[in-house]
Amino acid sequence: MSAFTLSEPSPDLPLATIVGGADVPLDTLDPSQVGEHLRRYGALLVRGFATEVASFERFARTLCPISVFNESPDRETLSAETTVQTVNLGTDPFPLHPELSREPWRPDACLFACFAAPSSDGETTVCDGVGIVERLPAALVEQMKGRRLLYIQAAPPELLQHWLGTLTPDDTLLASPPASCPYWFRRVRGGIIRGFSRPLLHRPLFDDRICFGNFVLFARDYLHRPNFPCLDDGQPVPETWLGAIREAAATLTYAHRWQPGDVLVLDNSRFMHGRRAISDPRGRRIASYFGYLPFAPAQPEEGKDPFWRSRSFTPPTRERMRA
Repeated sequence: MSAFTLSEPSPDLPLATIVGGADVPLDTLDPSQVGEHLRRYGALLVRGFATEVASFERFARTLCPISVFNESPDRETLSAETTVQTVNLGTDPFPLHPELSREPWRPDACLFACFAAPSSDGETTVCDGVGIVERLPAALVEQMKGRRLLYIQAAPPELLQHWLGTLTPDDTLLASPPASCPYWFRRVRGGIIRGFSRPLLHRPLFDDRICFGNFVLFARDYLHRPNFPCLDDGQPVPETWLGAIREAAATLTYAHRWQPGDVLVLDNSRFMHGRRAISDPRGRRIASYFGYLPFAPAQPEEGKDPFWRSRSFTPPTRERMRA
């Protein structure tokens, strides 16, 4: 177990910070201590350790033994086990979002490691979804409580084969998919759609306060999809609601300027992340790992014994969505 110092969040650096020695490998950090600090603070900056792909992967796997692969485009796989990927290699700025919140298997934790830092711009943004709700007008929070989001998309053949065992499911199978399947299905205009639902506001893994953290801002502000996800009545999330959320988030969002060796560990149920525009992607090398915490409480929204929490998971589709 390596020695380190822990600094509380401050106005200048609103992340709890674990600082080690440059000659100390990252994977010597005690995962139980890291997990304890993650539960308490929700977002950690680990700095000063010797960090490279192998030590980052070992560190991530001790904290989150079960991983999930992000099938979004424009990423490279960096490890033989395919658990460590680059972040998106493009240059666009990204709105705040929890990782893979567009799917039922949202990971508990996001880990990012910097192997090469840009000389300017390309900061990763971080924002506390609990803080967003605390800054919203009370009347708006009351309107949002109890509302749900519907994530409805096309069901391509490879997804039907994976979850239903056939490319051509009949109506009986569509109406009653296997218990292990996290979607419902419908026939629409000659095709098949899939869907699932999550609360608009939720309680994160390790905090009793309610939180805003979902795919809405990314879908609306980057993908320009006005009705994905939609509210439980089929209507878009009102722009007045999103305007208030953006305003609250702007007062809380921290832009992290990377240093080589930095590692960010985020509670993906509470903290959203994004990034600022990148002028030269050749000077920026950031790795990612997404997974499930063994000490996380059960998540009723995921159903009973979701298999992605028992073995590492690669989704069956490679949709052209950046998340």
